[in-house]
Amino acid sequence: MTTVAGLLRASTLPALETRILLEHVLGWRRTELITRDDEELAAESVDRFDALAQRRAAGEPIAQLVGNREFFGLAFEVTPDVLIPRPETELLVETALDRLKGIKVPRVLDLGTGSGAIAVGIAFANPHAHVWAVDRSAQALVVAARNAEKLLDADRPGGEIALLESNWTAALDPALRFDVIVSNPPYIAQNDPHLSEGDLRFEPRTALTDEADGLAAIRTIVRSAPFFLATSGSLWLEHGYDQAADVRALLSARGFSDVRSERDLADIERVSGGFFSA
Repeated sequence: MTTVAGLLRASTLPALETRILLEHVLGWRRTELITRDDEELAAESVDRFDALAQRRAAGEPIAQLVGNREFFGLAFEVTPDVLIPRPETELLVETALDRLKGIKVPRVLDLGTGSGAIAVGIAFANPHAHVWAVDRSAQALVVAARNAEKLLDADRPGGEIALLESNWTAALDPALRFDVIVSNPPYIAQNDPHLSEGDLRFEPRTALTDEADGLAAIRTIVRSAPFFLATSGSLWLEHGYDQAADVRALLSARGFSDVRSERDLADIERVSGGFFSA
């Protein structure tokens, strides 16, 4: 007889990962894994768990195996077409929301939206915000659309998120102006060994690296963003742990003012940005 307790004892995966996979396969809550741990499991459920456990042992991310990841308190759908939302990116959402304070009907642009985590997080926390989200991947936009539909109130004052297939700002209406522009662009250098390690092996490479020095996409955004910023609008970018000084220099050279970096919970300068007045 196969039980939850037996699978937990036999699994070579970390206990937490085993529990997550079991919750997903069985449709049980965490407490049920405890209160029903001696129940006999259906052979089909055991086979599904074994298949997922083997894939996890081969390195596939848990988020892709179960199809979702929590971000900013919301459960986002995740597929191999999008970057897996990470806790440190919540700082970018928090920074944007702070800059929107006092603006009654703010307009926000998320460049390279992927799963839509940043755009949806902002729209969820600020129902009056009008949010645009662009990505050059049509597949990613499909995932973002599903997340927006699932997680946002259909009657929110700011309306639906406007999704657009675009290579950064290239396809945007040049008349648009935004109070805040945010982006978590690909910022890993092409020769970084981390690209061939861990979860990154299974995520879209174009969302991770610019196939250059890690600053190419950031340079493009810093150069083009001012054309779409409202008066005293601001741009905020997530970047690598060692890129803050370089990003601040790029912003200052482009004419941004009050340029600064924000630190994440690990005390790493993770988000940099500034204000622009035409």
